Amino acid sequence: MERRAQLPGDAQQPGKDGAGDAPPPPPPFLEVTCRSSGKVRRFAAGTTARYALHAINRKLDPGAPPALHVEAVRDGEEPVSFGPSAALADYGRGWRLQTVTAQDATGLHHPLHADTKQGDRQLSKEDAVDTETLKGTCIYAAKIVLAFVFLFLLGGLLTYLLEVIPDMLQTASALELPEFL
Repeated sequence: MERRAQLPGDAQQPGKDGAGDAPPPPPPFLEVTCRSSGKVRRFAAGTTARYALHAINRKLDPGAPPALHVEAVRDGEEPVSFGPSAALADYGRGWRLQTVTAQDATGLHHPLHADTKQGDRQLSKEDAVDTETLKGTCIYAAKIVLAFVFLFLLGGLLTYLLEVIPDMLQTASALELPEFL
């Protein structure tokens, strides 16, 4: 499908049927239907798919599956998927933009992690950072618990010594006094 941009100084060209009416200008926004929530979100023309996904996923209800990517669909046509850095576009009459969730993608013949798109690699990097942060937090908590255990052991040992040493000194001095007398 070919689209021509109108230049600002162009006069209206007559249509094929001889009518002088030009097609109406496209709307200044694009509508993306979220399959998880059923809501329609509007975005300015030129918005990247990554930002649209971020904005849509941020407003989802808890427990709703997040959107994985945006695609343009039309009955009887193969869907057009938008990569993370692709600008959303309107393909004309009959085409609509919608999100795809993991539940929608279960019918695919290949696993989702087999894709080597830049967005997928970025997600795996974010997952790795989250895993490293969780691991670091667990190690930090374990060190704090270990420090408390050592402090209680040291405190218990000092308490025991403070209770026992005076008794030991008394018995030692009681044994030594008769020898000097």
